Amino acid sequence: MSKTKIAIVTGSNKGIGLAIVKQLCKKFDGKVYLTSRDETRGKEAVAALEKLGLRPLYHQLDIDCMDSIREFRKYLEQTHGGIDILINNAAMAYKNNAKEPFGEQARNTVRVNYFGTLNVCRELFPLLRKHARVVHLSSYAGHLLKIQGIEPEASELRHQFSSPDATEASISNLANVFISKAQAGTHLDYGWPDSTYIVSKVAVAALGPIHQKLLDKKRPNDDIIVNIVNPGYVDTDMTSHKGFLTVDEGAACPVYLALLPPHTKSPRGSFVDTDKSIVDWIHGPVPTPVPSK
Repeated sequence: MSKTKIAIVTGSNKGIGLAIVKQLCKKFDGKVYLTSRDETRGKEAVAALEKLGLRPLYHQLDIDCMDSIREFRKYLEQTHGGIDILINNAAMAYKNNAKEPFGEQARNTVRVNYFGTLNVCRELFPLLRKHARVVHLSSYAGHLLKIQGIEPEASELRHQFSSPDATEASISNLANVFISKAQAGTHLDYGWPDSTYIVSKVAVAALGPIHQKLLDKKRPNDDIIVNIVNPGYVDTDMTSHKGFLTVDEGAACPVYLALLPPHTKSPRGSFVDTDKSIVDWIHGPVPTPVPSK
């Protein structure tokens, strides 16, 4: 079986994900998979990159569908035997004027952004090769201090998210508690913020150190690194094109983390800002949108 290096970018038919694929195609010594939920849009994105002389590969992937994730894993395992880069970019967000009830927004946003990302990791982590790099895209909204609400309840939530004893199970439980409280209309009473996106991205960020510890324990000699990144306030559909940064600027730090050389000591299990600086996820400062230069 071919030992060609393989990179995967989820949700990459447009926006930051597409820019990440574009940059990896230029910098990564291997094959890059552009993935998308919608096959037509994904293949159109591949065709657009091919016109630029780039050669990404394509596979359908809906992180909100276990059958799709498992089919992709099976394909990767049979075709390549393993992967070297996994960038978890796929996500969704409701607009401020969304009409759906808050509880419905909470269920859908957390299910896709957090549980979808977690399911991808659970299926694809066994395929990670030695020196593999994993990047979870969070947000400046994913900083722990964005969990702001009634005290001391909010402080207790921050403590639970950042506990050194936190696990996938404990973070998943917190995510489900938020959904339950949001559907009951009582989330504010328990210290939760009035933003489903913040909760989903804080939960994703919490996975970074958890996954790093898990991989260090299970595969201590394999030099696998997991980091979380705030790509910045980027001009995309998700920000209603209000962002200051271009998609290429937003892709720069995720690509930097994906291409960390062997035996890098830092960043490792870190929350990394768009300027490549390591941010104290627990105490701050909270990353903020950065204007383009």
